[in-house]
Amino acid sequence: MIIDEIINILQLMGSTLRIPISFVIIEFIATFASAISGIRLASAKHFDWFGAYIVGTATAIGGGTMRDLMLGIPPFWMTNPIYMICCALALFFVIWFGKYLIRQNNTLFIFDAIALALFNIIGIEKTLNMGYPYWTAIIMGTVTGAAGGVIRDVFINVEPLVFRKDIYAMACTAGGIVYVLCDWIDLPDEVNAILSAFCVITIRVLAVKYHWGLPVLKGDPAENASNADIERNK
Repeated sequence: MIIDEIINILQLMGSTLRIPISFVIIEFIATFASAISGIRLASAKHFDWFGAYIVGTATAIGGGTMRDLMLGIPPFWMTNPIYMICCALALFFVIWFGKYLIRQNNTLFIFDAIALALFNIIGIEKTLNMGYPYWTAIIMGTVTGAAGGVIRDVFINVEPLVFRKDIYAMACTAGGIVYVLCDWIDLPDEVNAILSAFCVITIRVLAVKYHWGLPVLKGDPAENASNADIERNK
C-alpha cells in the first residue's frame, strides 16, 4: 500500500516536471549530491548551519531554476517542498558525517561530478519533452548542470569553477551530445541517461587527473594593470 502511494506520488511529480518516473528519482539523487557539494564547500569556509543550507540549496536548485525560467515555466521547486527537504537532509548528512567527509580530499569532487552528470540529464530530458529541438536541449542540460555551481562559487566568494581551466561545463555539452545521439537512434531513455552520465563523469575525472582544459585567453598585462589602478582610484 505504501509502495503504491510512493509510485503515485512519483507519477504525479513526473507528470508535473515533464519527465519519466525514473528521472524523478535521478533528480532526487542529483539534488542530494549537489546540496552536499555546496554544504561541504560552505563548511570549509566556516559558514553557520543556515548559511551552509542556503549555499547547498542554491547549488542544488540554481541550475534548474535558470532552466525553467528560460523555458518559460514555474521553477520546479516552487510546486513541491520535497527539494527543500532533500537539501535539509543533505545538511544533516554533512553535520553527522562531516568529520569523515573532511578527511576525504576527493569527496567534494565526487559529489559535484555526480550532480553535474545527473542534472545535465534532467535538463535535457525535460527540454525534449517540452518539444524543443536537440540543440536547445543540450544548452538547457548544460545550464541545469553547471549554473548551480556558478551560484555556489559566487556565494562563497571564489572564482566560479566553470570559468577555470579544467573542463566543467563542456563535459555537460559532451554528455548532452551523447544523450541526443542515443535518443536519435531511438534507444531507451534510461540507456541514454546511463551513457550520458558515464560520459560526463569520465570527462570530469580525466580532465582533473590530466589537467585537460580549453585554451586560455591572455590579455595585455599593461591593460590589466591599468584597470587595477582605475579600481583603486574609485
